[in-house]
Amino acid sequence: MNTERTPRKRILVTGAAGFIGAHLARRLTRLGYEVTGIDNLNHYYSPLLKQARLNTLCDSPHFRFHEMDIADDPRMSRLFAEGGFDSVVHLAAQAGVRYSIDNPKAYVDSNIVGFMNVLEGVRRNPCNHLVFASSSSVYGANSSVPFREQDTTDHPVSLYAATKKSNEAFAHAYSHLYGIPMTGLRFFTVYGPWGRPDMAIFKFVKAILSGETIQLYNQGKLSRDFTYIDDIIEGIVRVLPLPPEAQSEGWSAARLRVLNIGNNRPVELFRLVRVIENALGMEAIVNLAPMQQGDVYTTYASVDGLAALTGYNPAVPIEEGIQAFVEWYRNNYQPLMDEQEATTQESVA
Repeated sequence: MNTERTPRKRILVTGAAGFIGAHLARRLTRLGYEVTGIDNLNHYYSPLLKQARLNTLCDSPHFRFHEMDIADDPRMSRLFAEGGFDSVVHLAAQAGVRYSIDNPKAYVDSNIVGFMNVLEGVRRNPCNHLVFASSSSVYGANSSVPFREQDTTDHPVSLYAATKKSNEAFAHAYSHLYGIPMTGLRFFTVYGPWGRPDMAIFKFVKAILSGETIQLYNQGKLSRDFTYIDDIIEGIVRVLPLPPEAQSEGWSAARLRVLNIGNNRPVELFRLVRVIENALGMEAIVNLAPMQQGDVYTTYASVDGLAALTGYNPAVPIEEGIQAFVEWYRNNYQPLMDEQEATTQESVA
């Protein structure tokens, strides 16, 4: 009788201390994978929040973490050479549209140089599937909704969007030349517990609780396809074991697909504020502001492609998702920030 167990599949998750990365790593370990996570823990927002996310993964013996910058070519090369990864989920990136206006080099280093290091890693050390994060921002000022993968993405309106567009182009070239199976996922405004402090929902909740004014750009007439984190993770997990086959027609030999992953139900910012007010039991102070440079008027995902491939069906309505975020914010994030402030005051004293 053969009592040997099937070895656990080994997956690399870049950006594992990030919002999506930490949630994904936790889900994958529970599904029986050996997960290696990397992150550079930079100061774009509080590293304390990133470390707190990592702390939620410490109870799993099947998760290991390396503090590492994806732009560090020698360390990335060693990681791939020694890792023996069956699959790679590349989520690490410099995020934020407005931040890219004043800090362009951070985006080139992380989103372009870092992505090239990942591509080189899977070229030299082949894996079954590379899933990488693209963004709804690649659609730019596209006015045809919902956004479909076949729509033009030739006119990015932010440097962040341009770097994500370039990732898709590099991925196609590498897949065409080297036969690497890849899926790019265009994420649409992900939110939920352990989210990023620079995102609108996070900022709105914080402002309302502290009595500060919320800035609603374009007079509040912007809409976003807010997608709850559990729906996002479900989509990634479903697509991971499904590497694309080589195209049978046309000139391209690329084993590459690009898919939207969103909620398919955009919400106007005015309505979003009302939902948050209801969840908090407090009223917002609102200032109607002009359109900001680099912003787009709407994001709206067609998820037909992902649904046809995996049965993906986003299930969490905005009211339920906001309630879960508010509960996490009050029970987890506020105490974390209070602890940080107390520690800072003690060190100053």
